[in-house]
Amino acid sequence: MFTKYGYLTLGIVSVITFSFISIGFFINNSLLKSVLIVIPVAFLLFTLYFFRDPDRKVPSGNGNIILSPADGRVMFVKEVYDNKYIAGKAKQVSIFMSPLNVHVNRIPISGKVDYLQYHKGEYVAAFEDKASEKNERAEFGIMSKHGKVFFTQVAGFIARRIIYEIKLGDSVNIGDRFGMIKFGSRVDVVVPYNWHEKTKAGDNVTAGESILFEYAD
Repeated sequence: MFTKYGYLTLGIVSVITFSFISIGFFINNSLLKSVLIVIPVAFLLFTLYFFRDPDRKVPSGNGNIILSPADGRVMFVKEVYDNKYIAGKAKQVSIFMSPLNVHVNRIPISGKVDYLQYHKGEYVAAFEDKASEKNERAEFGIMSKHGKVFFTQVAGFIARRIIYEIKLGDSVNIGDRFGMIKFGSRVDVVVPYNWHEKTKAGDNVTAGESILFEYAD
């Protein structure tokens, strides 16, 4: 299964690959022929792999949890003070997505989108802490039944294309697809301080399945 966010790219790469292969068949030089066939085919296979979009099973009891919006590796879990949406002491989990990860992003918690900001910016490496403030990014705030949850799609050094479908005022459901960041990037999740973290730096997480935080009354 491939994500709809990659249909255009897949179409373009397929046409280019077919064109190079066609040219290759008319060339007598065996080395050049191999280059014109093997490299485009390898690039097409990588593109198909990158835009894969497997189904995910949301854990039961999802009313009191926050799921990872992205596949990747947890860079850090830290205490922060958020003045954009949470407006107070908070906890942040940052996830680095390599080019080999599934890049489709999913909603971390059910609720209503009541904050959305897109920022043009730089393209420093996504694993640098300053990337969340300097890079191109899309910021989302969801009002859930347990309060505010803030998360951000952050473009990286390679990733130059942020895609999201949700709009201000939308009602969203945990685990639903909402967009992607093409070719490596980072996602941050910020929650009020009373949420309990369920992951740590170095963990590998899966969008729509791995629990980042749990709410306890």
